[in-house]
Amino acid sequence: MALKVGDELPNFVAIDTNGAAFDSSKLIGKQPVVIYFYPKDNTPGCTAQACSFRDNYQIFKDLGAEVIGISADSVTSHVKFKSKYQLPFILLSDADKKLRKLFGVPNSFIFLPGRQTYVVDHNGIIQMVFNSVSSTIHIEKAIQILKNLNQK
Repeated sequence: MALKVGDELPNFVAIDTNGAAFDSSKLIGKQPVVIYFYPKDNTPGCTAQACSFRDNYQIFKDLGAEVIGISADSVTSHVKFKSKYQLPFILLSDADKKLRKLFGVPNSFIFLPGRQTYVVDHNGIIQMVFNSVSSTIHIEKAIQILKNLNQK
């Protein structure tokens, strides 16, 4: 069953680019978080999306949010991708696709892993779920939701 707006985000653990276990409970419920699932490191759309998150990262930080990118790529692939494009945010490896299943991220075009973004508020409640093959619109949508949260 897919996570939806209004759901509390369940805790999860995954390996980050330092090879360490990232525990979501250290962030979720403490500050807003933008979690985006993407198909694959170093592909044109995914690189554009990651670089757009990078280029807008200070806006996310100014809004009190952390950004987390997740794909099924290996930690080694993520390390190279993060270094090559100077990505300042967290990348997590979901090689066994457990996180994709936990969130209920659908595939696009039958077999390709889907591109889906979640905005989670400081209470750990999902405020936005956005699915689109367009890689850069995710950033605009997430920023708008965070701005709305900050006005409350």
